[in-house]
Amino acid sequence: QVQLVESGGGLVQAGGSLRLSCAASGDTFNSYVMGWFRQAPGKERDFVATISGGSYSSNYTDSVKGRFLISRDNAKNTVYLQMNSLKPEDTAVYYCAARRLWDARRFQRSAYDYWGQGSQVTVTT
Repeated sequence: QVQLVESGGGLVQAGGSLRLSCAASGDTFNSYVMGWFRQAPGKERDFVATISGGSYSSNYTDSVKGRFLISRDNAKNTVYLQMNSLKPEDTAVYYCAARRLWDARRFQRSAYDYWGQGSQVTVTT
């Protein structure tokens, strides 16, 4: 099992940047695929980005490509989401998540086994 704790959310103006962190504990971190999801008010929790255990591969939803960067430091048991050029539509609660397999289901919320508590990101105009 793995426990996940996010940090780094907050309030930022459009065009600004934030970096989210997700610290993991409890199991071998580098054996987990890590993902970031977000949930806006009244909407479902949607895929944002994912990264393989050894950082060899990553994927992004189209709306954040070129603006967000997912990375991980396995020595620190931490995954990051660097968010640049933020837009009001990026406003959401952001969740990190973990699963074992790097397969076609890595984009699906239901495929992840472990979740953090969420971190609010609010982007103002």
